[in-house]
Amino acid sequence: MKSTYTAIVKKDASWWIGWIEEVPGVNAQEKTKAALLASLKVILKEALEFNREEARKAAKENFSEELVTV
Repeated sequence: MKSTYTAIVKKDASWWIGWIEEVPGVNAQEKTKAALLASLKVILKEALEFNREEARKAAKENFSEELVTV
């Protein structure tokens, strides 16, 4: 399943900096906009996988997964 997130990006001097609006802590800084968007994508995937693993560890066993749409 693919999801769409919002990248907030801006050029600051010679750097591009950006954040994923929906996920705190997902941010990056790169020399080009293309490199920034690529880095944000990698970091977002890693953050989502980490959060998924942490949630499953917290639930321990006998849990179900339910889709929630907002």
